[in-house]
Amino acid sequence: MTAIKHALQRDIFTPNDERLLSIVNVCKAGKKKRNCFLCATVTTERPVQVNVVKVKKSDKGDFYKRQTAWALRDLAVVDAKDAIKENPEFDLHFDKVYKWVASSTVEKNTFISCIWKLNQRYLRKKIDFINVSSQLLEESVPSGENQSVAGGDEEAVDEYQELNAREEQDIEIMMEGCEYAISNAEAFAEKLSRELQVLDGANIQSIMASEKQVNILMKLLDEALKEVDQIELKLSSYEEMLQSVKEQMDQISESNHLIHLSNTNNVKLLSEIEFLVNHMDLAKGHIKALQEGDLTSSRGIEACTNAADALLQCMNVALRPGHDMLHAVKQQQQRFSDLREQFARRLASHLNSVFVQQGHDQSSTLAQHSVELTLPNHHPFHRDLLRYAKLMEWLKNTDYGKYEGLTKNYMDYLSRLYEREIKDFFEVAKIKMTGTTREGKKFATLPRKESAVKQETESLHGSSGKLTGSTSSLNKLSVQSSGNRRSQSSSLLDMGNMSASDLDVADRTKFDKIFEQVLSELEPLCLAEQDFISKFFKLQQHQNISGTTTNEVEEVDGGPLTRLHTSGVPQTISSEKDMIRQMMTKIFRCIEPELNNLIALGDKIDSFNSLYMLVKMSHHVWTAQNVDPASFLSTTLGNVLVTVKRNFDKCISNQMKQMDEVKISKKSKVGILPFVAEFEEFAALAESIFKNAERRGDLDKAYIKLIRAVFVSVEKVANESQKTPRDVVMMENFHHIFATLSRLKISCLEAEKKEAKQKYTDHLQSYVIYSLGQPLEKLNHFFEGVEARVAQGIREEEVSYQLAFNKQELRKVIKEYPGKEVKKGLDNLYKKVDKHLCEEENLLQVVWHSMQDEFIRQYKHFEGLIARCYPGSGITMEFTIQDILDYCSSIAQSH
Repeated sequence: MTAIKHALQRDIFTPNDERLLSIVNVCKAGKKKRNCFLCATVTTERPVQVNVVKVKKSDKGDFYKRQTAWALRDLAVVDAKDAIKENPEFDLHFDKVYKWVASSTVEKNTFISCIWKLNQRYLRKKIDFINVSSQLLEESVPSGENQSVAGGDEEAVDEYQELNAREEQDIEIMMEGCEYAISNAEAFAEKLSRELQVLDGANIQSIMASEKQVNILMKLLDEALKEVDQIELKLSSYEEMLQSVKEQMDQISESNHLIHLSNTNNVKLLSEIEFLVNHMDLAKGHIKALQEGDLTSSRGIEACTNAADALLQCMNVALRPGHDMLHAVKQQQQRFSDLREQFARRLASHLNSVFVQQGHDQSSTLAQHSVELTLPNHHPFHRDLLRYAKLMEWLKNTDYGKYEGLTKNYMDYLSRLYEREIKDFFEVAKIKMTGTTREGKKFATLPRKESAVKQETESLHGSSGKLTGSTSSLNKLSVQSSGNRRSQSSSLLDMGNMSASDLDVADRTKFDKIFEQVLSELEPLCLAEQDFISKFFKLQQHQNISGTTTNEVEEVDGGPLTRLHTSGVPQTISSEKDMIRQMMTKIFRCIEPELNNLIALGDKIDSFNSLYMLVKMSHHVWTAQNVDPASFLSTTLGNVLVTVKRNFDKCISNQMKQMDEVKISKKSKVGILPFVAEFEEFAALAESIFKNAERRGDLDKAYIKLIRAVFVSVEKVANESQKTPRDVVMMENFHHIFATLSRLKISCLEAEKKEAKQKYTDHLQSYVIYSLGQPLEKLNHFFEGVEARVAQGIREEEVSYQLAFNKQELRKVIKEYPGKEVKKGLDNLYKKVDKHLCEEENLLQVVWHSMQDEFIRQYKHFEGLIARCYPGSGITMEFTIQDILDYCSSIAQSH
């Protein structure tokens, strides 16, 4: 350790003008042991600075380097951990706590002792040494630079003190006077001893000579004490004389304090009186307005409003502690309460009269609206009542009971008024839709419909179930020939002045306009009333709840009306938005059932009206939700939209059901199935209705369901058909479906369009092959034998050597099919195809052209076999391809 100490002093501290006094080998507590040294150092220059330096060995060599230094004045606590047991751990509290473990307890104790001594000598600051043995801490340290305060090298350094200039001069003088001192030290010592004795004697004589002066000094002190006693006696007499003055001054001071306290109390009393007078005094004009103010004129309403606000301010003034115990304050509060009660009662009575009067004036205008499809305008009524809006707010804040009573009265009366108006309005709408009078008689201009349709329209909950709205239900239809259908159509046209289709278009257009007008009239009515309720009853779209709250629920026509009470007094509605919706529901309770009845009537008149209603209702719901998704109008229209969507789905389901139940005639050809033609009309109508509509997705889903049902029903009818071949039914109907989808360009049915085209093509080919069959039957059987021989391995040029298939036999078969016979067979085939196909689809020429191509293909096949199997024989058919073309063209033109 000594060698390390000298090395550290030489390498680290001497270059920095520092002296190393103590050293301890340590490592950090709780971590991987990497030893370092804590050194206690002092600077050689004054003022002396004491530091604790951390030194560690360099990682790149055996030399040591200075890592961290702390000033001893920054040290707050030295914790030795245990003052009794030996423990190498200790803590030093600088800016933070540093925990160390010494290599030995002795080194730790030596280092702590050195720190304590350095603190005592140089700093004298309060460093707490805790858990340190008292033996390590000395009780006191003698002052003076020559005393030792640190052990070890510090003591050795302090024993040597450098001589100052005066001491050097004295020693030189003494040495000059005693030149022999260097050679004879004993003689020099004896001389010094003699001179010291001389000095001691002189000192003793000086002390003895000063005894007289001491006696004189003591005498003077005694005289001074006597003078002090006399002065104290005089001061005592003065104090007795001033005692009476002091008592008088105390009395004067106390009197002044009482006067000041009285003045202060008077100022405070005046301030309190002024506060009460200024804040609890209601002007006579306000009192007169509250008691007798005119609530019918605008000026009177304004005066009453100002007076009510002033009264509310006086009643809501924040009284200071103790004011409520004053009799005058209690009287004034009671007076205010009486005024409030009196005015609230008068205001409520007047507003109730206004409700009744305005209602009577409004009822007088109902007659002029009963004929037209319009709703009465309530704007003048709202405008007159909005003058009382501030008074309603005052009533809401001061007397919630009367405010709530007015709210109920307004809802009760207005609900009856609106119910009369809305029912009359919907009655007019129903009359315009059905073309009937109020007694239910039809207008003479409308033609009669079939009995089946009439029976369906007589049921409110029934559905016409017809795809076009002009024919009877599909389950009552049978597949009829084109001639029969034409005759049926003629009979229907004879029943009225216009066609059924034209009648349906006119009825639906009229219904669409009426339904749109109904919704267009209802929307502004509801929005205007909701805006009025919000402004008049001060029900803004926010919540304002403070204090301890309790809920009360009151039933209003089956719906809960929730009120919120704060600290026992009704303050505000828990959700004023809900309150508005509840009031609107009470006032317009008849709108939703009337709309549902109108929708049911429209569905009864024509199930396709559900398409118009779905589009119109969806648009109005979308518009209402953009304004306020939670409003009464949005909620009501949304509920009605559900009913409309349900009717739309029911219409689609009924049509699918009727397709499944369709029956076909066994005696006439099928042709284009009614539901296929009617799907075309449905799709055309739906596309015109749902153009740019919000609910386009619903129509696309219905399209998918309907077209799949049409496909299934077509195949079912084709399988059950006895008069018309299955391929003809499939070909004609799928061709019609493909043409319809191509014309309408319905994007969601692209896959079905391709499927319809494929089915049409497949069944056309199948019908052509089946119907054409083998027009040259014997020749066909002959060449089938030839192909069989070739298949067995006989070379084609050797087939003619077969007895049954020689050239002579071939010529015999060819002679049986002259051109005249071929034309006759084709003519019979054309007649047969004409009987199978219907006129509506006009596919006869297409089928005939396909048969011509198939016949030519067979002809070319036969010629090829003759050329390969009978080369050089000169055998040919008795008719050519040109003859076939001429035959087919001639037959088509003749028919």
